[in-house]
Amino acid sequence: MTRHGKNCTAGAVYTYHEKKKDTAASGYGTQTVRLSKDAVKDFDCCCLSLQPCKDPVVTPDGYIFEKEAILEYILHQKKEIARQMKAYEKQKNKKKAEVQELQKAAKESKVKVFLEKETSIISKPLNPFMGGTQPSTSNQPSREDRDKELPSFWIPSLTPEAKAAILKKPDKTVYCPMSGKPLKMKDLIPVKFTPVDETLDRVGLINRQDRYICAVTRDMLGNSVPCAVLRPSGAVVTLECVEKLIKKDMQDPINGESLSEKDIIVIQRGGTGFAGSGVALEAKESRPVMQA
Repeated sequence: MTRHGKNCTAGAVYTYHEKKKDTAASGYGTQTVRLSKDAVKDFDCCCLSLQPCKDPVVTPDGYIFEKEAILEYILHQKKEIARQMKAYEKQKNKKKAEVQELQKAAKESKVKVFLEKETSIISKPLNPFMGGTQPSTSNQPSREDRDKELPSFWIPSLTPEAKAAILKKPDKTVYCPMSGKPLKMKDLIPVKFTPVDETLDRVGLINRQDRYICAVTRDMLGNSVPCAVLRPSGAVVTLECVEKLIKKDMQDPINGESLSEKDIIVIQRGGTGFAGSGVALEAKESRPVMQA
């Protein structure tokens, strides 16, 4: 049988292609698939809705969101934190009440034991002809006898029960869904993209593959072009424009305001069909593993 046979099954070597094919068909092992360009969002799309932004804002870390979507996310997180805080306070008050009840019960039990001991004292005249102490008249079983007795497992107090989960005090900070860093509403910076054609409406702009250009050099923007947002004006420019033009005098070319390093926010972009920038272009699925 030739080396390049279509159904070559007589080979002595278990090839990588055969191993990968058998792994996919067996249902075991970890599968790895490289994502295509369709699975990577464009640089101007919202990180939550994955759709082109109508009113875009950017975080200090460079993640673009639709203003309505990120505000709804922040409000939802605050409501969730308030709900968790309410449940935590309820648990705290319940635990405090239980401790007070236990203290009260312990105090009552001490008083009860003391009264039982007081009432059990019997004063009898001592017989002068009988030496030593009087024999105890108590009919109560000794401690050793009580320890030997087996408890009744059907008593409700001895049956197993599921204990309530202990809640921890929730963190009141709202975190960014992408970077995981603290996020506030005042940190969101409006973004103003420069469209290719000013006469196009929103629908016509979204249908175009090349939608926006640099506000200074008029170069086309895309996932393959590193971009940055200028905080004072919100304009989107290329990093090449920032390095060659803007950093020379550190002024915003749109409104003339002075810039600092924090005012130049690099946009976190997705990637092209061949390479990624800051994202993992591989998807992994962990499945059962056969072990010896």
